[in-house]
Amino acid sequence: MKLVMAIVKDDDSFNIMNALNVEGFIVTKLASTGGFLKVGNTTLICGVEDEKVDFVIDIIKKEGHIKKQFANSVNVTGSNYTLPPIEVTVGGATIFVLDVDKFVKV
Repeated sequence: MKLVMAIVKDDDSFNIMNALNVEGFIVTKLASTGGFLKVGNTTLICGVEDEKVDFVIDIIKKEGHIKKQFANSVNVTGSNYTLPPIEVTVGGATIFVLDVDKFVKV
């Protein structure tokens, strides 16, 4: 068994969870905040049989959308100059797949 942890945009979390639920996967949703853009994310956690991991990843890829947006730069320390906003790619997912030594549902 594997534990799939996917960090996704809040905007995509409902569609991803729904698609996984339709396929019979139980998903736990955790609110999280990204370190770079400092915006809300969602971390989805799902216990998956080894042979179904790629299927789960494919669902996440299909339902998670990538887009460009502008991020505000920080003020340069010690000056009155602020760097202009920069364009960054957001969305998609960061996925971790971990081995599960033991699974107990009580």
